[in-house]
Amino acid sequence: MIEVLVADDQAAVRAGLVLILGAAPDVRVVGEAADGERAVGLARELRPDVVLMDVRMPRLDGISATRQIAGFADVLVLTTFDLDEYVFGALRAGAAGFLLKDVDADRLVEAVRTVAAGDGIIAPQVTRRLIGAFAARPEPPSPGPAGVAELTPREREVLGCLGEGLSNGEIARRLSMAETTTKTHVSRILGKLGLRSRVQAAILAQELAASGLTASSADAAAPDAPGSGSGDLSAG
Repeated sequence: MIEVLVADDQAAVRAGLVLILGAAPDVRVVGEAADGERAVGLARELRPDVVLMDVRMPRLDGISATRQIAGFADVLVLTTFDLDEYVFGALRAGAAGFLLKDVDADRLVEAVRTVAAGDGIIAPQVTRRLIGAFAARPEPPSPGPAGVAELTPREREVLGCLGEGLSNGEIARRLSMAETTTKTHVSRILGKLGLRSRVQAAILAQELAASGLTASSADAAAPDAPGSGSGDLSAG
């Protein structure tokens, strides 16, 4: 059973989300919060699998709440289509996914399942806007953390796929490897780069591409370590 905490300052929106999620046989809403402080408190108390987080909330905004929660629960951000630095901040804070509030019921439930299973998810419209926003930056972004140079060639390929918004299963099919191996690579990438979520890794991959440092380039990468192509880690 996937346990979910719903955080939104609008009572009608919370009620609708609870109704939708409650209809799914494998999802249970364990709490509701009308502001960011309450969301953090309930998340610490209830330890849900997923927190549905509104971005703009009173007392504590969704970015700050996500930053505090992301270490022990996956955060799926739900907001209106307003892709600005406020939303980028939520993703950088460690959110595992980002959806628009006009998402249909089936897609919302599937997104909760996806995030609970360890995959990240970003609405297709948002992915396109993210890529466009990075491409339109007047100044080149920084080359990223020093850990990028420690990635193996295969890890760089996986990072590039994360930047395209691919799931573990899609990455596995593209790179012709087992999905468990993909999870291993994602987990190692997050550890080497000091990141909290695969969405943060996707953003970094887009920044690297925008700066001309393609994530899949093996030129500066270390050779694959023994056993780096196998294993089974559920993280990522």
